[in-house]
Amino acid sequence: MQAYVLSIDQGTTSSRALLVDQDGNVVHSEQQEFTQYFPNDGWVEHDPREIWQTTLGAASKVLQYAEGLVGEVKAIGITNQRETTIVWDRHTGEPIYNAIVWQDRRTGDFCHSLNDPGTSEFVQDRTGLLLDPYFSATKLAWILDQVPGARQRANRGDLVFGTVDTFLIWHLTGGASHVTDATNASRTMMFNIRTNEWDRELLRLFSIPENCLPEVKDCADNFGVTNSRVLGQALPILGVAGDQQAALFGQACFEPGMLKSTYGTGCFLVINTGTDLVKSRYRMLSTIGYRLDGQTHYAMEGSIFVAGAAMQWLRDELHVFDDAAESAELALSLEDNCGVYMVPALTGLGAPHWLPDARGAIFGMTRDTGKAQLARAALESIAYQSADLLEAIQSDGGNINRLRVDGGMANNNWFCQFLSDVLNLPVDRPTNTETTALGAAYLAGLKCGFYTSLESITKNWRADITFDSRMGDRQRKEHRKRWKKAVEMVAGFAKNNAS
Repeated sequence: MQAYVLSIDQGTTSSRALLVDQDGNVVHSEQQEFTQYFPNDGWVEHDPREIWQTTLGAASKVLQYAEGLVGEVKAIGITNQRETTIVWDRHTGEPIYNAIVWQDRRTGDFCHSLNDPGTSEFVQDRTGLLLDPYFSATKLAWILDQVPGARQRANRGDLVFGTVDTFLIWHLTGGASHVTDATNASRTMMFNIRTNEWDRELLRLFSIPENCLPEVKDCADNFGVTNSRVLGQALPILGVAGDQQAALFGQACFEPGMLKSTYGTGCFLVINTGTDLVKSRYRMLSTIGYRLDGQTHYAMEGSIFVAGAAMQWLRDELHVFDDAAESAELALSLEDNCGVYMVPALTGLGAPHWLPDARGAIFGMTRDTGKAQLARAALESIAYQSADLLEAIQSDGGNINRLRVDGGMANNNWFCQFLSDVLNLPVDRPTNTETTALGAAYLAGLKCGFYTSLESITKNWRADITFDSRMGDRQRKEHRKRWKKAVEMVAGFAKNNAS
């Protein structure tokens, strides 16, 4: 009899649920978008109630569909937007403030106040992360300090913290489970990735009470059972991973040196470094790739804050096109980029630059510049940022010979070809680009016995198409030179604006 996993993929702009069979096929999916809030410059928020309701709605519809199939749903896997910070009442489940999204930069001044060489080195050594507003610790501290009475309530044990996975599990289990997995914990800037535990010295640094933190489990583990009044049935939650680690798992990047890049709202390039924790000298992040049976497998990551979000901005704010898929057609209509370069630092620049105060800019515009040039410049900018990340990984000693891609933008053939051209690497796109949701399903499948080993999961991975570089070295170097000059100008503007 066929069996399935319900994979919940809670992202930055929508909540999705997918029914995945044992062969890694997506049988059915549902998606519900939710509201983005931008209350101040650099601030990004979500309503936690809307996150929960859209997730519950999508999951319920998938389970209703599954009722008409032969077979049964055996387990739930969850993957989620990472670092996004939620605080809620331990007794009622009510959030005390909006979710502060990973893109949010409001704690930049706080990070700057702590960012002396000794503190930065201490934080990076314990967490693998840089002292930056991106991560959860300073967001949590902000909520506790800015919401009236929050710190006192937290000290009494009346408030709990969680990233989105923890918040969803809490509600799915009717408040019975306050847990997270090692990958999500590793992105909070409060978790020691060497010892795999909440670090009390870090908690003192950020003034975080330990009693509000969730229990940390392996990625394939028992996270609790859904309350039958919530989803209509009791299902075990057996797999959890942050979205980029889930994509690494879904792409079957199980060997050290294997590399994937996910192109969603942001772009995240992650390389498996095995059981060795590699500390970057070029401002890449060290993180937990996955933890199975108590064994930690590490990764190195580069984070681009704005990828698909740039296309969304062109669509929704500038009305350059009605559908992001039209960007490929517009780019194809041009013989070259007409000298137009976009630096999409709409919420600052991530790795390897780490400039939270940077803001977006477009260079090289003339009276002839139109929709096609803007669309192409946005697509190219994401490839150039990927090249910056790859260059940093190679400088850290990474030996890269090909790249696996996924995410919504990976379906854009023009973009994938240009990416291969700029990176000078073969780019493999799998037959199933739902690798984030697949990763969560595979983790749950490992725990419930669908799969006996990582090798059995690897057999599910198949390439749809490989893009090989066709660009000459001279042209590639010229593009990279102009891109780097554009980034320098954006960085200089941010510095002058702050002084």
